[in-house]
Amino acid sequence: MSGNTLGTLFRVTNFGESHGPAIGAVVDGCPPGLEVSEADIQHELDRRRPGTSRHVTQRREPDRVEILSGVYQGRTTGTPIALLIRNTDARSKDYSNIEDTFRPGHADYTYWHKYGERDPRGGGRSSARLTAPTVAAGAIAKKWLHQTFGTQIRGYMSQLGPIAIPFVAWDHVGNNPFYAPNADIVPELEAYMDQLRKDGDSIGARLEVVAENLPAGWGQPIYDRLDACVAHALMGLNAVKGVSMGAGFDCVSQRGSEHGDEITPEGFQSNHAGGVLGGISTGQPLTASVAIKPTSSIRIERRSVNRAGEPVQVQTLGRHDPCVGIRATPIIEALVALVLMDHALMHRAQCG
Repeated sequence: MSGNTLGTLFRVTNFGESHGPAIGAVVDGCPPGLEVSEADIQHELDRRRPGTSRHVTQRREPDRVEILSGVYQGRTTGTPIALLIRNTDARSKDYSNIEDTFRPGHADYTYWHKYGERDPRGGGRSSARLTAPTVAAGAIAKKWLHQTFGTQIRGYMSQLGPIAIPFVAWDHVGNNPFYAPNADIVPELEAYMDQLRKDGDSIGARLEVVAENLPAGWGQPIYDRLDACVAHALMGLNAVKGVSMGAGFDCVSQRGSEHGDEITPEGFQSNHAGGVLGGISTGQPLTASVAIKPTSSIRIERRSVNRAGEPVQVQTLGRHDPCVGIRATPIIEALVALVLMDHALMHRAQCG
């Protein structure tokens, strides 16, 4: 299966299945000499892992990462870094009733049509479980970017279903299971999710990611624009149906006199461009928004077909996130970090 590697100079190859023995990633192109430990990576994985609140899947995976290669005496050697995360709490029997049918809105249907084979256990290769290796690789990129440029990459949830979440402060984000930047709205979010779980249904979410302290000049016109590469990576995340940069679709209603960010000797006066002009970083914060669809695995019966094309009713049992967006903030941070590190290395290679 192709399409499992992201990056040009900093390359991450993702492998495994949701209910296989393990998942992982191979990180190639990391500069030598970076201090990296399993604890560095584990911190990010713990932010993403399942079973951390009643609002997410109750699959109990410790997500303990093992560094198999590429690090010697606590420092990267410049050779491939192999990261392994073992699956310990898979319940494959939960998926026996959908082995020959297709969940509406799920990749079951397209995987079977493309390959003629599919692993129905937990979604197999299309499972959001495969985002754990991405977060592990992103932890390495985050550390290198922060040590080299002081870059800080942070995300938060700005909307859960119909509930908009006004931004109050970054300090709130890490203190609730929704990564909401507003502590006052958390009880409303919890009540909404409790009712959603009782209904056996799911919901979508909107997330924001901000990367600060980027040098100006990163990005490769025309086809490897920085914003295009960020959008490509974010669209590769499970359940993402929309990505916008900066003002995004709001630019449609803005006049040029408003949208164009004025420049003074003190710097830019606004950031509707989202930190990118002509595909190249401006030195301002890079900003992106992500729309995540409702989870397709729900208890409500829905119409579908089986492999023979016959009509069936499909109900998904087992443990699932009623909103995959709740655990996605660390993932979008990791994806942006992977893209930024790749572009940092490409800029250094071309422009010194």
